[in-house]
Amino acid sequence: MAAAVRALDLLDQTGELPATPPPLVVLHGDDGFLTWHVLDLLRGRLCPDEADRDWAWREFDAAGEIDPRDVFDEAATIPMFATATRAAVVRAADPFVTANREALEKLAAATPRAGRGVVILEVKTFPATTRLAKAAAAHGLVIETSIPAKTDLAKWLRSWSLSRHGIQLAAATAQRLLERLGADLGQADQALARLAAATPPEARKKPLEPDAVDAVAGSPQERTAWEMIDAAGAGDARAAIAQLDALLAAGENPIGIAAQIASVLRRLSTAARLLALPADAGRPAGIEPALREAGVAAWPKALGQARDALQQLGARRARRLPIWLLDLDRALKGEASRGLRARLALERLFCKMARDAGAAGRGVARPAGARA
Repeated sequence: MAAAVRALDLLDQTGELPATPPPLVVLHGDDGFLTWHVLDLLRGRLCPDEADRDWAWREFDAAGEIDPRDVFDEAATIPMFATATRAAVVRAADPFVTANREALEKLAAATPRAGRGVVILEVKTFPATTRLAKAAAAHGLVIETSIPAKTDLAKWLRSWSLSRHGIQLAAATAQRLLERLGADLGQADQALARLAAATPPEARKKPLEPDAVDAVAGSPQERTAWEMIDAAGAGDARAAIAQLDALLAAGENPIGIAAQIASVLRRLSTAARLLALPADAGRPAGIEPALREAGVAAWPKALGQARDALQQLGARRARRLPIWLLDLDRALKGEASRGLRARLALERLFCKMARDAGAAGRGVARPAGARA
């Protein structure tokens, strides 16, 4: 039985577990949210009656000292009067795998049979070239609990929000959530839970718009950071500096703040460079197509804010944003790494972006994206 599945597919119900559990199940990856939910899914499958879980589901922590015989004996013990399948779960099992590779290879190659228990290993790495990995892939069950590259997480979140929280997300809403929180599925799930609690039943009949995310995604500090970036893009240096002061007072790291700023400003710079291309070299038809091509979320508020920021900056200043960000990065990692110098470096960027910092380069407002 060859079985290699993604945790993402299992959790959004596009993947299935085998009807008969194999003797060895391996969860490999680094996403704690996916690992926790897959273990919960396996526990529900192997021990459907909660009354059986106290004796049928036993977890071992390989970070401490454990006797491998306890693990294997736990899985090998056949229950006499219950239907639950025993499961011996080894958490943080990388050292356990290294020390017991030969025994695990034999277990992986064993034929599933009724009443036999399961050993479940939670590991960070599981190289596919080892004999154990090949045996587990051929006869056991291998589940990837990392987020693979190029995964459409926005699509996954839409499916997850509907199946687990009973709310529909517009495509742009899911994208907005990821922009706010990154690929942290744990935080995204908490935000969806808060959003579901705040959404009345009548509003669940249609997809929620991106504005709904702003009130629930991230901590107050994270929301202040986005408000700071919006103010800076609008050219309101005074408001941006006031919000920066609140972030620094809350203990936020200046380098982390700069990284969040850069993720937004690079999109504006990319759009400005696209608009500066000759007409026969792939120049977008206008500002909004350029912003979408640069990675700005395709929903009205996001596009409107980005368009206003790009027009406020002007073509010349927008194209210089990467240089300003590079100067900021060098300063924060050099002479302005802490204290008032770090604050001054960030304030200097906001002042360069301010509305009264110069009228040069307003050509970006022309639909054809004329060069400045």
